[in-house]
Amino acid sequence: MNPQLTTGDLGDGTYRNPVLAADWSDPDVVRVGDDFYLTASSFGRAPGLPLLHSRDLVNWTLVGHALPRLEPAEAFATPRHDCGVWAPSIRHHAGRFWIFWGDPDHGIYQINSRSIRGPWSTPHLIKAGKGLIDACPLWDEESGEAFLVHAYAKSRAGIKNRLTGHRMSPDGRELLDEGKLLIDGDEIPGWFTLEGPKLYRHDGWYWILAPAGGVETGWQGAFRSRSFFGPYEERVVLEQGDTDVNGPHQGGWVRTGAGPDAEDWFLHFQQLGPYGRVVHLQPMRWDASGWPVLGHHGAPVRVHRKPALPVQPVTAPATDDDFPGGRYGRQWQWTANSREGWASSHAGDGLRLACVRSADGVSDLRRVPHLLTQRLPLLPSRVEVGLRLTSTTPGARAGLAVLGDAYTWIGLERGEDGTAQVVHRFAEGVADTERDAARPRPAPDGTARLRVDLTDGARCRLSADTGDGFLPSGQVFAATPWRWVGALLGLFAAAPPGQGPAGTALFTHFRITTA
Repeated sequence: MNPQLTTGDLGDGTYRNPVLAADWSDPDVVRVGDDFYLTASSFGRAPGLPLLHSRDLVNWTLVGHALPRLEPAEAFATPRHDCGVWAPSIRHHAGRFWIFWGDPDHGIYQINSRSIRGPWSTPHLIKAGKGLIDACPLWDEESGEAFLVHAYAKSRAGIKNRLTGHRMSPDGRELLDEGKLLIDGDEIPGWFTLEGPKLYRHDGWYWILAPAGGVETGWQGAFRSRSFFGPYEERVVLEQGDTDVNGPHQGGWVRTGAGPDAEDWFLHFQQLGPYGRVVHLQPMRWDASGWPVLGHHGAPVRVHRKPALPVQPVTAPATDDDFPGGRYGRQWQWTANSREGWASSHAGDGLRLACVRSADGVSDLRRVPHLLTQRLPLLPSRVEVGLRLTSTTPGARAGLAVLGDAYTWIGLERGEDGTAQVVHRFAEGVADTERDAARPRPAPDGTARLRVDLTDGARCRLSADTGDGFLPSGQVFAATPWRWVGALLGLFAAAPPGQGPAGTALFTHFRITTA
């Protein structure tokens, strides 16, 4: 894939936002030596907590995930698309990487590792409760104390627009008090949905960088106090202004080094409907009164010079996959905790998926856990994959999906007479089951090349080639997000309920190219 599809590096010493042009939601970042590491919300997909690496804050690669399975495991045996891992924070302390996050239904978790590539510790529940989200720790090198701040989800906690702080044990395993309200957004005129706090110590101040105003239209706030427990004063440090970047907020501050030439930068998201939350990079400086100034005088930049760091190759998180030996790349996530046997290794290339028997697999893909997904690209693109339906089970099907609150898919299905057909189906957001988007047509040898052409606004034209060229199928489908998660591309294989194995499907040569 052309790296320019998902990176903002213009190759001339400048970059164009977004630097991550896909749904890397609620980013946070940390520097360790010459390396920068970013993590993001992964919600109900597994593995969770993606880990990205960069040397220049513009060119990023996906190096792994910190959470092989979501916990508690039984809660994520089936899809819970908007639940799970919300707004993680990543830090480096005492020679270890630390990630804290809130699960809105269970509480605040922590994991840690000596290496970014793991192994990571088992998730530890540091504070149980409903609606506890967006947790961030701080190890204060000046006082030797450790602290934690978090926000609230009104849908579970009954309250929002507040940030609570705790003293924390230095090992990050327990909170040492009942917590104190640090900031009440209801007391600040015009502020609402205060959330996503990131906690820092700088220039003698405790700093909380936190967004407010809602996902699509909000702003970035900064709060400072001489004491962790307040009182805090506030300022808006980034807002849309006269730009086309709506809701520029929620992310992390990072410094490029420790010396006098070090620069400050801020990574945040922009909500873009079906594409989810794409990631922008803003320059950051400090004004005469010691407050941060983000972007261009507090408004987001679209094009800017790159950070003053060694030049790096133009890279982006991988999307293409030949599935060598049947293995899928790091860019893929299941829609729930995976189970043994869904994908199997073999001597050649190609993803061999079992046609898992379930009623949902033949009626509603949104309820299917054995669906392998990756993020929808922001720029107009062409998505292609080869498919061979080797299953002979009547009703077995496999295909390429565009998944969200509504969804569509195109693929192959085995008929009662043993023949294979190209099928194209969809389900509206309000529908409980899918239906035909086009009339089925024969696939004589049980193979097809599947395609989704994505244009502006995530409008999707599906087509299939069974040997006589690509033929468009059905109406154009407008991809839709879930409430918090952008639309996804997915591969699946399924079969009706019944006894015994239902065979397999083989996917080959998955590609995303600029349209």
